[in-house]
Amino acid sequence: MPPKVDTSMRVKPSFTDIYMNLASDLAARSHCVRAQVGAVLTKDTRIISIGYNGPPAGTHNCDEEWPDTGCARDSRGSCSLALHAEENAILYATRNGSNIAGSTLYCTLSPCIACARLILSSGIKLVIFKDSYAAYKGLASDEGVDFLKRFGVEVNKY
Repeated sequence: MPPKVDTSMRVKPSFTDIYMNLASDLAARSHCVRAQVGAVLTKDTRIISIGYNGPPAGTHNCDEEWPDTGCARDSRGSCSLALHAEENAILYATRNGSNIAGSTLYCTLSPCIACARLILSSGIKLVIFKDSYAAYKGLASDEGVDFLKRFGVEVNKY
């Protein structure tokens, strides 16, 4: 019989810590040479879907195809090829028939405005983010966060 372990002083990690750590680990899977972002979509303490930023399956991996510069930029200065981590998590969940209305999204970077529109339209009720997209992009404000809050989605910085 294994020895009894004293767990009286052990602190269990919160689900928020677990999911944000997973989102950070997923970000390391990204093929983007500029930013690595991860996302975890949950509902009722269960993981529905995961995602990280990168090109659609079957296309180019930026770190392999363009290791020094990354893929071409679009007219707004963003990656012309990659899907954002939030998009990948939402698309995978819906593609597999998951009901994501009322879910929580954990992301390592606050949502951009395009992802914010997708989050709102998907019925996600809570977004928890680690770092600011505005700070990363040099913008005056986190317009995605502002958008979500304006339309009733709860958004919290981790």
